[in-house]
Amino acid sequence: MIHDPIPRDADPAVPLLDEAALDIADYLRSEVRAGDIHSAETRSHGLAALTLGALGVVYGDIGTSPIYAFREALKATGAAVPGQPEVLGILSLLIWTLILIVTVKYVVFLLRADNRGEGGILALYTLVRLAAGRRSVPVLLLALAGAALFAGDAAITPAISVLSAVEGSTLILPGMAGYVLPVTIAILAALFAVQRTGTARVAMFFGPVCALWFLALAWLGVAQIVAAPEVLRAFSPLWGLSFLTGHPGVAFAVLGAVFLAVTGGEALYADLGHFGRRPIRLAWFALVLPALVLNYLGQGAMVLTHPERAGEAFFGLASPGFLPVLVLLATAATVIASQAVITGAYSMAQGAIQLGFLPRLRIRHTAEGQSGQIYIGAVNWLLLGGVLWLVVAFGSSGALASAYGIAVTGTMVLTTLLGALYLVRSGRLRRPVAGLVVAPVLAVELVFLASNLAKIHDGGYVPVIAALVIGLVMWAWWRGAQAVRMRVAKTAISVPGFVRMMRDSSVNVIPGTAFFLTPDRDVVPSALLHNIKHNRVLHEQTVFLTVETLRVPYATADERASVEALGGCFVRLVLRFGFMETPNVSRAMAHARAAGLRFDVMASTFFLGRRRAVATGQGVELLLDRAYVALSRIAADPTDFYHLPRDRVVELGERVAI
Repeated sequence: MIHDPIPRDADPAVPLLDEAALDIADYLRSEVRAGDIHSAETRSHGLAALTLGALGVVYGDIGTSPIYAFREALKATGAAVPGQPEVLGILSLLIWTLILIVTVKYVVFLLRADNRGEGGILALYTLVRLAAGRRSVPVLLLALAGAALFAGDAAITPAISVLSAVEGSTLILPGMAGYVLPVTIAILAALFAVQRTGTARVAMFFGPVCALWFLALAWLGVAQIVAAPEVLRAFSPLWGLSFLTGHPGVAFAVLGAVFLAVTGGEALYADLGHFGRRPIRLAWFALVLPALVLNYLGQGAMVLTHPERAGEAFFGLASPGFLPVLVLLATAATVIASQAVITGAYSMAQGAIQLGFLPRLRIRHTAEGQSGQIYIGAVNWLLLGGVLWLVVAFGSSGALASAYGIAVTGTMVLTTLLGALYLVRSGRLRRPVAGLVVAPVLAVELVFLASNLAKIHDGGYVPVIAALVIGLVMWAWWRGAQAVRMRVAKTAISVPGFVRMMRDSSVNVIPGTAFFLTPDRDVVPSALLHNIKHNRVLHEQTVFLTVETLRVPYATADERASVEALGGCFVRLVLRFGFMETPNVSRAMAHARAAGLRFDVMASTFFLGRRRAVATGQGVELLLDRAYVALSRIAADPTDFYHLPRDRVVELGERVAI
């Protein structure tokens, strides 16, 4: 079975995505097997336990939206005293946005488009590549843009979530107003500081806390709805349409705020692999959606009966005695929401590294047996810097709300486009039918994107600039990687010809096993050529080791290793890892033994070829080449990245002009 692999070795460059033919039928059969395994895992862990866990990780972000979404939408109307048209119109828009975007698009449809149980925009990109059977630069750019916009979202979410919760404390202690920023900064700094220890120990508390949070949301909403049951009329979409047509001057601004209610929708898809389809859906329909709708209706009912509380539509729901509890619960919920986005950023960065969009970074697993629990120090501290800058620069959750929507809407639009491409190229739907299915959702999301673009001058430029910078970084790395491989390929020596040539060679053969890492299984590693040229020796067993990243999240035990005798003292070893895995060569050697490779660890040496790129282009190309060279210098040490035994590694380098 061919998985359209991305071969990699110690070279900091990521090789060109090869154009091997794809056996789609075989791949789809493997998808079914993976789905069966995932269902078995769901049964073994318990549906109830996984559903509770999904509440904390998957819905932490969208669950905190009631703190600010309805408030900002009311503010956008410009009405001094919001009346029934404004309140019911906004509530109708909120409810139907949750139904159309989150329920229909993500929960019902996109959760079906999984790559061996994994979701997210990069997983969707790999599905499109597999279905198409060839590389497409436009599709590649869509994936790069989506990943870049997600990074902007990951920075804004912790800032606006924690800031909005801490602002609620001023309702209890008015004197706290001057300490909102310091307290927010302290909470965020502590949150990012503990990331290196992993979230495994506290993960068990995320679900129960969020379950309590959603129950509180529902209870607060019902208490107000009883006092003003006329708010239930907002379930009619006519109220939303009437508001948009009756308030054309502020409709765009209101839609930009309404979209804040679905900012965590992308997490539904991205966290698919952690919990599975059934727990995520059950949590949404059984608790999350009802709680969100009831709370928004409750906020609307309170504003109808007490218009003066519109400025604090969420915290105004609580009685004075319950307010301190609500503030503490909201703070805990926002920290959990921030945690979910931070870990999502780690997963996104790991996927981007494995797919060749970013240089190697040091990735550390923080929980034994849980591949999703990882820590990437470079991402952590860069993200913290961006979050703290946003808090200080904007100063309030209301100001940050203007910057929030563009990243989220942009990511959702790109996900919809990739989803449409997957439906067509996989043959699941014909092009006209796919257009009819996707067009309504895409039209709504484009309207939301346009409304958020209207806030570009009020802070919306922040995620746009962040996405452009990150997108350029990923493009420069991908482009430079292609240039390095193409340049090396011009002087490459094929393995079959080299093996024949060495049969009658006078090179000395010494005891032991030598592993030479190479990105291309058919090309002789440059480190081996340098070793023969300068040292005039060959080991009695010379292994060409290729580490491949499959276009699936996780490699099975059968896929992990394959061994092939090439003749003489030469052997080819291929180790395969999914794009969501950290390549661990040392551990994979057990699979190599099972595949038939015989070697003595104490008599083995790993040879790495280090290539230093030299920029030689002109104009814009020179700038991109220099960016690639700079990025290659911060790439993680290949010994650490591939988890090689440090005391058995030899590095040989060369310069490559690009």
